[in-house]
Amino acid sequence: MVDWFHWLNLAGVAVCAISGTLMAYQKRMDGFGVIVLASATAIGGGTLRDMMLDVPVFWIADNDYLYTTLIAAFIPIIWLRLSPRFPYHYLLIADAFGLALFNVVGIEKALANDTGIAVAIAMGTITGVFGGLLRDVICREVPLVLGGELYATTCIVGGMAYGLAMYLGFEAQWCGAVALATTVLMRLGALRWHWEMPVFYNEN
Repeated sequence: MVDWFHWLNLAGVAVCAISGTLMAYQKRMDGFGVIVLASATAIGGGTLRDMMLDVPVFWIADNDYLYTTLIAAFIPIIWLRLSPRFPYHYLLIADAFGLALFNVVGIEKALANDTGIAVAIAMGTITGVFGGLLRDVICREVPLVLGGELYATTCIVGGMAYGLAMYLGFEAQWCGAVALATTVLMRLGALRWHWEMPVFYNEN
């Protein structure tokens, strides 16, 4: 179970690193900008989570995450050299799975450090969305997580599903599976049917 989660977490890091690289491409950044943006997107959320939990930062304790980030950052660079089109639609689907996985990883890491379920849900949400928020702030864009689109909300609902499954006596791996499925389905539903939160604005 631990190895399975480790590899899936690496996959989530890779997807987020690709997302950061594509944003750097759109903003016409140089090589250093690509690395900064890919790294911020891929490991930013987990870094903040570990600092708040006062535990060793995951990519310092295990360099596999850093290597994965750097390798994944070159995937879209090579792809765009060979083809002018990149399958953004599939990346959004993969990003939904990465978001859900980071959410579950954050929840379980928080619970493993003896937090309550409310704090665990917050840690899961931070793990899932903070990297993307940091990416958008660096690029001077309105962060996706703040723009009304269902993103952070999917992590919160997924975390609540985890807590409910735990309350009902499910084993940890099944709690994680429930949270993963809930987050993924909500995020894919938001992409397909454009579900949004009400946006605060002045109509005048």
